[in-house]
Amino acid sequence: MPRLADVVALMHGWYPPETADDWDAVGLAAGDPDAEVRRVLLAVDPALPVAREAAGWDADVLITHHPLFLRGVHGVAETTPKGRTLATLLRAGCGLLTAHTNADHGTPGVSDALARALGLHDVQPLAPSGPTHDKIVVFAPVGDAEAVRAALASSGAGHVGDYDTVSYSVAGEGRFRPLAGAHPTVGTVGEVELTDELRIEALVPRARRAEVVRAVLAAHSYEEVAYDIIELADPGVATTGAGRIGDVAETTLGEYGALVASALPETARGVLVGGDPDRVVRRVAVTGGAGDFLLDQAAAGGADVYVTSDLRHHVATEFLERGGPSLLDVSHWAAEWTWLPELATRLGEALGDTVEIRVSSICTDAWQMRR
Repeated sequence: MPRLADVVALMHGWYPPETADDWDAVGLAAGDPDAEVRRVLLAVDPALPVAREAAGWDADVLITHHPLFLRGVHGVAETTPKGRTLATLLRAGCGLLTAHTNADHGTPGVSDALARALGLHDVQPLAPSGPTHDKIVVFAPVGDAEAVRAALASSGAGHVGDYDTVSYSVAGEGRFRPLAGAHPTVGTVGEVELTDELRIEALVPRARRAEVVRAVLAAHSYEEVAYDIIELADPGVATTGAGRIGDVAETTLGEYGALVASALPETARGVLVGGDPDRVVRRVAVTGGAGDFLLDQAAAGGADVYVTSDLRHHVATEFLERGGPSLLDVSHWAAEWTWLPELATRLGEALGDTVEIRVSSICTDAWQMRR
């Protein structure tokens, strides 16, 4: 039976926390990492009705897209919405795990799921991320190799897609002479020493450079450790980043708006359409959640229409007046909900048949009625 720590490791492998925006709060918010996981509930929001669903189903962990604690709080009393949600989960023995902007940026992530739901093909990031990894090269005596590889893996290096503990080694000969004051692990002060060594290489998330180097130095037996950190160049084919852009079968804005409305979960607000209904649509940009920060990228990418949420009045009207892409403003909750079934499939394949996974169908969109 997998533990909560195993589920966290899976999610962090797919959506590394260091790829989240600086202002974000992702990862394990509540729960015992050693607790067994039999049932996993997925939802967009850690709202009280969802917490009650998790408790009533006897879920062991609730995985949400939005964080419960995005900003600092000074208490979690049940007199507050956050306190009631957390208390409901804790009394039921249910942990809480969040993947937010790290899941937005990931591949396949939130915007990928939205792009698939809306019929896009030949999809690319709307705002590609630069290289997020460096390479560490460390030279170690053969006897240290396993300890160094273990240190690399435990500190976050050597994780590539659905693989971990990834490294490359090549044998060589180390040469050095310890000077007065040295305390060599091998060799004698004043004499040249030749030692069988390995060159060990692994990818390192750029945000974890310092942690990985500290782990390697602690595992290595030499007083002076030879290592390099190599910054990797942008290959120009980034698969990660914010938003997505791609092509669709030729249609009109009015027809595409109807397709979007039918593809997303139904909400009271529906789909708001800004632009000429007869405009020809061939290229579409999308961003799950609030996406007005990518309006210029949508225009630069040649999109005929940009699908996102929470557009502000003045921003949207001025953008349309400039003659850029038309706009479709959809429910924030509905757009991001499209990721949950894909995540459920991915978790099911990784965790196996011993774990039940459910996607919450509770609509946590703020707007529940239209008049």
